[in-house]
Amino acid sequence: MGKIDNGIVSVNAYGVYDNITFPLLFKVFKPQGTLKAEDKYKTKIELATEIITELIDLGFNIELVLADSLYGEQRVGRLCRLEATANPKGESSQFIRKLAAYNLVYVVAIRSNHAVWLPANQKVRANKWCKFTRTFSSQNSETRYIREIIYGKRRDITYWELTTDPETMPENSTSFVMTNIQGKLKKTFGDLYGLRTWVEYGFRQCKQELGWTDYRFTDFQHVERWWEIIFCVYTMISLHSPAFVSLSQSHQIPLDRPENSSVDFTVHQQWNHQTGWKNTLNNLRLIVQPLLLFWLIYPWLDVFPNSNLLLGFNQLISAMNGFKSFYSSA
Repeated sequence: MGKIDNGIVSVNAYGVYDNITFPLLFKVFKPQGTLKAEDKYKTKIELATEIITELIDLGFNIELVLADSLYGEQRVGRLCRLEATANPKGESSQFIRKLAAYNLVYVVAIRSNHAVWLPANQKVRANKWCKFTRTFSSQNSETRYIREIIYGKRRDITYWELTTDPETMPENSTSFVMTNIQGKLKKTFGDLYGLRTWVEYGFRQCKQELGWTDYRFTDFQHVERWWEIIFCVYTMISLHSPAFVSLSQSHQIPLDRPENSSVDFTVHQQWNHQTGWKNTLNNLRLIVQPLLLFWLIYPWLDVFPNSNLLLGFNQLISAMNGFKSFYSSA
C-alpha cells in the first residue's frame, strides 16, 4: 500500500485431533518500544516456550509438536557445549530444548539456508529423492518427494527435504524440516509434517469467519480479551465435531435434535443440515440470534413500551435456552 503499518503479533498454539483443529493458547508479542513499566520484553521464542510449559501443566498429552521455521531454526555446534553459541542471532534452540526437556516428539521447519558446524573432515550430503504418497484428510493422495540431508554423521536429530518437484523445487511447495522422530520415515514423515497445514487452516478460520482482526482497540489487554472470545467460539464449534463427541462417555445430543424441547430448531429456513465447521458455525449463530437481537431492540422498549413484544422475546429466549449442546463433558 506504499506505507508501513503497525500490527499486533501473536504466538498461537492449535491442537489437531482427527483432522479437527481447536485453539489452545495464544500470547501477544509486545515490541520493546510498546512496553509499559510493568511489562517484561519477551521474544516470540520465549512466548512459544512458555506456551509449551503451560500446556503441559494443564495436563495436555501432546503426541507431536509442529512449528514453522521461526521456532525450528537452530545451529548445531561441533560439540554439545557449543550448541548454544553457534547461532548468536537467534535463540530458537531454547524452544527445542524445552521440547526435549518434556520428551516431546517434534517436526519443525527450518530455513533453506540452515547451517551446521562440522569438523573439517565431515561434509553435507543429500540422499537420493524417494517418492512417497501424501494422503490428505479427504483421503485423496498425491505424489511427493522426500530425501534426507545428512550433516556429517547422522544424529538423533535428522534433517529432511520435501517437495512436489525435485527438478524445479517450487518455493511454495518445498520444505526443509528437522525432527527427533526415529525409525524409517520416508513413507510416514510427509503426512506427519502435513498436519501443520491444519494450524494454518485454523488461523484462517479465526481471521475470515470469526473476526480475529476486527477489534478496534489499542490496549493490549483489550485485544487479548477479544482474542479470548474468538478462541472460545472456535473451541465451541470444534467441540461439536463428531471426533470430539466420540470422546465423551455421557449421552450425546446431536446439534439438530435438542433434548426435552418441543421446538424443532431444524425447521428454521436458514438451518444447515450438513456436517462441517462452517455449517456448525451457521447453526450456532442462529441459536444466539434471539438474545443478540433482544438487547439491540430493548432500549427502544423504553421509548415505545410494548409488553407483548417483551413477553414474546422472553419466551423465545427461554425456548432457545432449552437447546442442548452437541457436546457435554462427563
